Amino acid sequence: MFHPRRTLRALLLPLAAGLALTALPATPAHAASTLTNGGFEADGAGAPTPAGWSEYGDTGASFTEPGGHGGSHRLSHWAAGAYKVETYQYLSGLANGSYKLTAWVRSGGGQKAAYIALKNCGGAEQRTDLPVSASGWIRIVVPVNVTTNQCTITINSDANAGNWINVDDLTFAPGTSGTSIKGADVSSLVKSEAEGGLYRSASGTAGDALSLLKSNGMNYARLKVWVDPADGYNNKARVLAAAKRVKAQGVKLLVDFHYSDFWADPGRQDKPAAWAGHSYSQLKTDVYRHTYDVLNALKAQGTTADMVQVGNEINGGMLWNEGSTSNWTQLADLLNSGYDAVKAVSSGTTVALHLAEGGDLEGTRWWFDSARSHGVRFDAIGLSYYGYWHGTLADFQTTLDDAATRYGKPVFVAETAYPFRLDSEDSHENIINTADELVPGYPASVTGQTRWMNDVASIVEAVPNGRGLGVFYWEATWTAVSGNGWDPTDASSGNAWENQALFGYDDRALASMSWFRHR
Repeated sequence: MFHPRRTLRALLLPLAAGLALTALPATPAHAASTLTNGGFEADGAGAPTPAGWSEYGDTGASFTEPGGHGGSHRLSHWAAGAYKVETYQYLSGLANGSYKLTAWVRSGGGQKAAYIALKNCGGAEQRTDLPVSASGWIRIVVPVNVTTNQCTITINSDANAGNWINVDDLTFAPGTSGTSIKGADVSSLVKSEAEGGLYRSASGTAGDALSLLKSNGMNYARLKVWVDPADGYNNKARVLAAAKRVKAQGVKLLVDFHYSDFWADPGRQDKPAAWAGHSYSQLKTDVYRHTYDVLNALKAQGTTADMVQVGNEINGGMLWNEGSTSNWTQLADLLNSGYDAVKAVSSGTTVALHLAEGGDLEGTRWWFDSARSHGVRFDAIGLSYYGYWHGTLADFQTTLDDAATRYGKPVFVAETAYPFRLDSEDSHENIINTADELVPGYPASVTGQTRWMNDVASIVEAVPNGRGLGVFYWEATWTAVSGNGWDPTDASSGNAWENQALFGYDDRALASMSWFRHR
C-alpha cells in the first residue's frame, strides 16, 4: 500500500494551516520561456521549493520526495493539518498561440480542491482537477490560448489534514485538447414520458428532458434499437420519432443497434425472435437489411445518424451462437454487413464497435487484434467504463490510450455513470446501493457524481494525438416511473438505475449536468 509521507519532516513544517490563497505575487521569483524542472529532479529529495518553481500559501506542505513517475522524484502536497498551497512557475517571452500542459498525477482524494491550472495567459483561467488515484499515475492535460506572451502554471491544493497529491513530468508545449462529444443515452425517455414521467429544471419548472440536457451542454444523444421488443419501445418507429426530437435540439445522434429484442451485453446476445432459426448466411442479410432499413428511414426524415454502433457490448460477439467470438470469421462477416449497410445509407456516418470492461487492457487487445486480423471494418472504438466494475481509472486510461494508438482510431466512452445517492426511490433494489461498492474518493452524492464524470472526461481528453472523442452518460433520463422498469416483457418490473440518472428523485435536473460543459 502506498503511504505518502514527508521526507525530512522536521525541516518542512507547514506554515499556519488555512492561509487563504489570493493573487500570486506581482514579481514571481522565476521567469523563463520554457518550463523548468518539470520532472522535479533538479534538487533530489526534500527540497521545500523545487528549482524553477515558487510557492504560495502553506509552503511547508509543498515539497519534493522520492518516487517519481518517470524519474526518481516527484512534487508532493501533504500536511498533518488542513492546508492551502500553490506551487507555480511563471513563463514569459512566449510566442502567442495555443499551448497544452501535460502532467502525471496521483491523489488520495478528500480535498476541497486539487487541480492544475494555467492562468494569467491573456484569457480565462483553465484548470483540470486531479482524479482520485491512490496508486496508479494518471495523465491529465490543460490547454490554453496565450495572448500576452506569458503564462503561469499552478499546482493547487485546498486540503484537509492528511490529504495528499503527487505531480510529476510536466511538459508545456504548443498544442490543443478538448472533447467533441458530451453525450447521454436517453433511450428510456419516450417510455418514461408515456408512463407519466416528468422532468424539471433545477429550479423546479417542468420542461422537456432533451431541452434541459441541451441547455446544460449535452451535444450528442444515444438511442438504442431493438428489433421487435415486447413493449413496443426502442423499436424502429419509436427511434424515428425520438430522433426528430434530438435533431430539433441541434444535438447529434448515435444509433446503438443491439440486434436483439432485448438487452444485449457481454452475458447475453440473443437473436431477435424474427431471426430465430435463420442460417448464418441469412443472418448476414438480416443484419444488413435491418441496419439499412432503420438508418435509411432516419435519413429520409432528415435525421441522418451521425454515428452508429454495430452491436452493443459485443465482447463475446453478437447473434449467438453464429456470431460468437468462438467463430471470428463469421462474426467478422456479420460486423462488416452492418458496416456496409451504414455506409450505403451515409458514407459520412461514423461506425463504432463497442466493448464493455473499459479497464481490461488484455481483453480489449485480444478482441480488436482478432477483429483487425479478420478484416473487420470500423471507424471508432467505444468502451463502456463503470468504475465500480471495470478497474481503476489508471487501468481505464491505459486501455483507452492503447486502443487509440494500437489501432489508430478515435476512442470514446460509450457508457459510464455514477450514483448521486444509494437509496432507492421505487421498490426495486438499485444495482449500486452500498458504500463499499463505490469507487474510493467518489462519494454517492451530486458532488461525487460530478467529479466522476469530469475526471473520466479529463482522461478521454488526454488520449494522445487528439484521438479522445468524448463521453456518453448512460441513461441520464431513466428515473423511477411505474411501468418503465428494466424488463420490456414485464410491466411491473422496477428500475435499478434511478440513483444514477441525471435527474433527482424530485425530477429536477442535477447540478452534475455541469460535466457536459467539460472542455
